[in-house]
Amino acid sequence: MGMNVGSADDDDDAVMSAINTTPLVDVMLVLLIIFLITIPAVTTSVPVQLPKETIETRETKPENIIISVDRGGSIYWHDVRMGNAEALVDRLKKVAVQQPQPEVQIRGDLDAAYDGVGKVLYACQRAGIGKVAFITEPPARGG
Repeated sequence: MGMNVGSADDDDDAVMSAINTTPLVDVMLVLLIIFLITIPAVTTSVPVQLPKETIETRETKPENIIISVDRGGSIYWHDVRMGNAEALVDRLKKVAVQQPQPEVQIRGDLDAAYDGVGKVLYACQRAGIGKVAFITEPPARGG
């Protein structure tokens, strides 16, 4: 790489009209390398089946509230069928003021519509329940 230092007979006050693009090219190459490295990490192109549940021991306490949703979408408080979502909200509001607040555990049937479980979650939110858990069964051993 060369440098124009000028000659002794040139005028020292002459304006140099050429733009030095070397720093610009260096910055652009660094940005290009950064983008080439980060783009594959951001995009997910490999289809994978993520785990459906975690193996966690469930601590059963007598104050925990178990709400079940059957295949037809009916909602049950322990074993008592709830008439509608408003009755569930009223009952949950009475429980939400207890200290410490009990945990609500939702048991949803595998073939139940999402609407039934969604109504229970919405009722918990409206009542001010702080901790909601889902009860699942672990997969069969060996497969």
